Amino acid sequence: MNGIAISALFLACLSAKAIVAQTETVPPKEESKARKIAHAISAAPANIAKAAKVVDLDDKGNEIVLRDGTNGFTCYPGHPGMVGGQPYCADEAAVQWERDLAARKLKPTNSEPGIEYMLLGGTDWSGSDPSATSGTPIKEPPHWMIMWPFDPKTTGLSVHAKQTGTWIMWAGTPYAHLMINQNP
Repeated sequence: MNGIAISALFLACLSAKAIVAQTETVPPKEESKARKIAHAISAAPANIAKAAKVVDLDDKGNEIVLRDGTNGFTCYPGHPGMVGGQPYCADEAAVQWERDLAARKLKPTNSEPGIEYMLLGGTDWSGSDPSATSGTPIKEPPHWMIMWPFDPKTTGLSVHAKQTGTWIMWAGTPYAHLMINQNP
């Protein structure tokens, strides 16, 4: 082989190696997005997660769509390490319930019960006060919720946080809802 052919072959190999390196390297922004999507959808059963929309929130609370969905559920990656910052997936009624709570509305405006999943479990500052922002956090096992004002007097359900079974969180408030501690 002559010197020109060897040089051309060497350059072709370098170019091919550079192309492979570019396709194998995921830009940090995309990797972060993929990680957020995976974390968000881990909160729901697989049959719901696969077609759910995935949304993150920026520092100002604005929604950033990470992935479109088709089944009416939206999953959020949350903020790991923060009390109440676990990922969750919710249908439209539960998303409205969550928005109303975040906006500190007097009561939720969803007109039908919402369904929300937190299959990685969660934490919250209180099982009885939706406005609590400090104290000793309660630890919640994997669960799903029905976002509707359940009343312990008519249901006979407990109002105390527990690790198994069903209970009413924030009972006696407009944001009372059913906690079902199980993997559906």
